[in-house]
Amino acid sequence: MTVRAEPAQHAGMRASNLALVLGEVARTSPVSRAQVAARTGLTKSSVSGLVTDLISAGLIVESAPAAAERGRPATGLGLAPGGAAGLGLEINVDYLAAVVTDLTGAPRYHHVVRRDNRDRAADEVVADLIEVARTATASAASQGLPLAGGCVAVPGLAVDGTLVRAPNLGWPEVDLADAVGEATGLEIDVQNEANLAALGEMWFGAHQHEGEPLRDFVHVSGEIGIGGGIVIGGEVFRGAHAGAGELGHVVVAPDGPRCGCGGHGCLERMAGQQEILARAGVATMSDLTRACEAGDRAALDAVTDAGRHLGVALASVLTLLDPAAIVLGGAFATLAPWLAAATSASVSHHTGAADPPALLVSGLGSDAAVRGAAGTVVRRVIADPAAYLTRHTPR
Repeated sequence: MTVRAEPAQHAGMRASNLALVLGEVARTSPVSRAQVAARTGLTKSSVSGLVTDLISAGLIVESAPAAAERGRPATGLGLAPGGAAGLGLEINVDYLAAVVTDLTGAPRYHHVVRRDNRDRAADEVVADLIEVARTATASAASQGLPLAGGCVAVPGLAVDGTLVRAPNLGWPEVDLADAVGEATGLEIDVQNEANLAALGEMWFGAHQHEGEPLRDFVHVSGEIGIGGGIVIGGEVFRGAHAGAGELGHVVVAPDGPRCGCGGHGCLERMAGQQEILARAGVATMSDLTRACEAGDRAALDAVTDAGRHLGVALASVLTLLDPAAIVLGGAFATLAPWLAAATSASVSHHTGAADPPALLVSGLGSDAAVRGAAGTVVRRVIADPAAYLTRHTPR
């Protein structure tokens, strides 16, 4: 989310200044009107009028008193938990998910449907996703939460609302934005799940670097497919053709097995969830974690081998990008107690670094992408409240 740092002095002043005020409330609430004026450079009277508009639109509420340097505490302003909400949806290889997030970032609805989507036609899975979305929108309505839009996380390349390529699903191009938008009546965006997982981690994860939220890191989505979300300066790096972060297809064993992408020895074939389960001789992630907890040698060896291969890929990532941290997400977060040590040792061996960047474990796990999808919607409202008011305020 980009928030202006100074008041606008040109056409579009009101829209820019609404974003300036709402952004300050989002960053520092509870905050008083006088504090907003001092921090933004707007006059107190301008702030008062803008705050009135934002309260009327249901985006700001008067809350606990704001801290005051002297005198009596002033009335505080905060984001409205009953204001604009975002719908996050996710299609992954072995599940569908939905989350509704309110303007403060709190999840207000969460549902996951476990099923293997690889052998199913795209239209069948999209129909199921629409039912999941409708149930989520009904929950939002029952809570009095106005949905500002939706975002779908997908395990592949998405361009202009279309899922263009999803190797692990084997689908042709699918126009998800129109299909889900028509069914829900919402404006729908479609983005890569690894990128959204990285945003979810930045916005809702607990990790910090030197006392500040992580803004330069790589989030590794470890599912059946493996993706990398690259965050630089608080923004996702998507690449010239929206294909950056395909960590799963970094070659870590040139003589390894053939991958669905056409290459050999890709990380996905050496450390993907399906490969780990097969080598451990178990059927599910729950079986695998139980086996690791029981000290089963085959399970521990399978996870350790995956950790070593992951470390080979991450060594190249660290050399190229120099991030402050690597965050293990998805299945890698679940397996971190048995995988992280092997990954760290492999990174150190292949980089020669005595003190490599921190290897962190996501607390969001497999929910990171769908949380990021919902967060994308509400962050868009905070960045441009005027557009939301135009679309959603009754005339």
